[in-house]
Amino acid sequence: MKARIPKHREFMIELNEQEEPRHEECWAKLLQILEDYKKQGKSIYTPTFIEDNEDKVKELQKEYHFTYTIEWK
Repeated sequence: MKARIPKHREFMIELNEQEEPRHEECWAKLLQILEDYKKQGKSIYTPTFIEDNEDKVKELQKEYHFTYTIEWK
């Protein structure tokens, strides 16, 4: 069986766990963004995934001081 996974963009999050004591809380909130997106019937393969969620990620970035890039996978 062959499966072709479409090329897509992903958030690559860098969170220094030693500098951010609330890192587990941050990861939980990032995962909640994904879960909420899935509840809309969408996935990370949805072409507008980045556009749909970047503002939410930026808001968390202000609070938890992580960096991110967007990469093609």
